[in-house]
Order: sequence, then C-alpha cells, then structure tokens
Amino acid sequence: MEVADRAVGFLLSFISVSIFTYYTFWVIILPFVDTDHFIHKYFLPQEYAILIPVSAGVVLLCSLCMFVGFVMLKSKKKKA
Repeated sequence: MEVADRAVGFLLSFISVSIFTYYTFWVIILPFVDTDHFIHKYFLPQEYAILIPVSAGVVLLCSLCMFVGFVMLKSKKKKA
C-alpha cells in the first residue's frame, strides 16, 4: 500500500507542477512573444487565462457550499 500511495502522490505532484508551468508560461511569458510565433498554437487564447480559473473557482465554491448544506441537513435530522 505504501508504494501505491507514493505513486499516487508522485503523479499528483507531477500533474500539479505541469499545470503550474503551463499556466505560468501562458500568462506571464506568452504575451511578450510575437503573435506569429509557432508556440502560440499550443496555447488557448488569452481570455481563457482568466475564464478557466474563475469558472473552476465558482464550481469549487458551489460544491463546497452544497456539501456543507447536506452535512448540516443530515446532522439536523439525526438530532430530531
């Protein structure tokens, strides 16, 4: 079980570092590169740099609020 946990941890770390590197290059470095450079075809348009994290945050916040609401309703039913 310990080897599997390490493998999952390594995979999650690798994915996180990859996403961070991609996003950092996309948002910070890419605006200073000429628009006709070939590297632009590997990235989405710049407006998605804000739209994707904001929409992910809204989904995460809504999910968290729904989870807390369900837990509160469940605990209220157990007391009654």
